[in-house]
Amino acid sequence: MNAHADQLKKPELIDPFARSIKYVRLSVTDRCDFRCVYCMSEDMRFLPRNRVLTLEELVRLGQIFANLGVETFRLTGGEPLIRRDIPWLVEQLAKSGEVVMTTNGSRLDKLAAPLKQAGLSRLNISLDTLNDKQFHELTRTGHLKDVLNGIDAAQSAGFSIKLNVVMMKGRNDDQILPLVEFATARGLDISFIEEMPLGVIDEHSRQLAFMSSADVRQVIQTHFDLQPSTHHTSGPSRYWQIAQPQNPHASRVGFISPHSHNFCGDCNRVRVTSEGRLLLCLGNEEGTDLMPLLRGGDDDEVIASRIKTALLMKPEKHHFDLNNEPQIVRFMNMTGG
Repeated sequence: MNAHADQLKKPELIDPFARSIKYVRLSVTDRCDFRCVYCMSEDMRFLPRNRVLTLEELVRLGQIFANLGVETFRLTGGEPLIRRDIPWLVEQLAKSGEVVMTTNGSRLDKLAAPLKQAGLSRLNISLDTLNDKQFHELTRTGHLKDVLNGIDAAQSAGFSIKLNVVMMKGRNDDQILPLVEFATARGLDISFIEEMPLGVIDEHSRQLAFMSSADVRQVIQTHFDLQPSTHHTSGPSRYWQIAQPQNPHASRVGFISPHSHNFCGDCNRVRVTSEGRLLLCLGNEEGTDLMPLLRGGDDDEVIASRIKTALLMKPEKHHFDLNNEPQIVRFMNMTGG
């Protein structure tokens, strides 16, 4: 987009709490080649394909959101790289704003270079452990070597990369230091995420497995000198800098703390699920269904009006509670990571 077009954009999307919405997470599929224990049940049933937004519908939504002031699109899933022709989608959305992606990395070995060429600017790659056996236990179907090869390919393609780690006490907390060492050796940023209570699971107790960001930071500080950082992105991570000389590549360590340090005050994002539902908050069900409009012949102005009206329902914050059954029964793969 040229500077003139950028200036012409934009009645901004402003929610009832004066937060400006600049960032949309677009789920391109609910399907995934992993079955991570914190994300979904082992025997997940996925949506029929005719209930999933087409790539052309996703492009159209991107253009509508861009005209409303959105600047960044994050492609999520499920696993976005299992969607056919994903580089084409990136190329089309990049005409409307910055395009970034969250992926499990298992297919980046073949897709990193095409995605870079298509205009994808940044990657978040999920990596919860560097232990082969542990990795397979947590993902149920995944293989660590595929993700490591994908990280190699993404670095070779020139991507800015952040690793995402969902931390669970007694499951992968022995991997905190190895993962930070891995990130710093490769010049990558890394974020540790408190597990979110989305969907009902029986594989483990979320309450017993909960590990706060403060606990993780305390472990890191036994080996690394962490200093507060002013760095911020469009996402919810709060960053610390690893001090020199241990960190020649100046990696940052982020913490996403939906329980211990609610990040809703400066929320700048909404989500669209793979079946076209606009979700206004990760931890609430408020939203509206856009698919009937996309497939019913309504023009862009009608869809934009529906989005603006729905935004009036955006809540001030989520209310996650580990002591009770999840209030949100949809799994993370349905929400979009």
